Amino acid sequence: MHKASVLTAFVLASALTAAVALAEGGHHHDHAMPEAKTTDTPATKAFREADAQMHKDMAIRYSNDVDLDFVRGMIPHHRGAVAMAKVALAHSQNPEIRRLAEKIVKAQDVEIAQMQDFLKRQQTSPGR
Repeated sequence: MHKASVLTAFVLASALTAAVALAEGGHHHDHAMPEAKTTDTPATKAFREADAQMHKDMAIRYSNDVDLDFVRGMIPHHRGAVAMAKVALAHSQNPEIRRLAEKIVKAQDVEIAQMQDFLKRQQTSPGR
């Protein structure tokens, strides 16, 4: 009988979680930082932090404007890529990975600036 009560409680908790997610906008993304382990290297800890920040910043309120929503979501995505590349630069000794990370930082920084410029222009455009 006890197993049935536990199963019922689990099902109810799952249903409640789903209902709350629907009430909050139709979908639920739990991007909390995965639990750090005491065995994590400094690089892994830094990757976890960069990932958590990126996902937090990507949780934008959609506007139904495809251009704005794309750019507003991609800026934190690109910043996350830059943060991860900087972790690699700080911790990797592999020349191939270091070159790749350097290219990522350079390319993503240019694209971030382009997207920020787009957002600035949209804020000053009539009708937006």
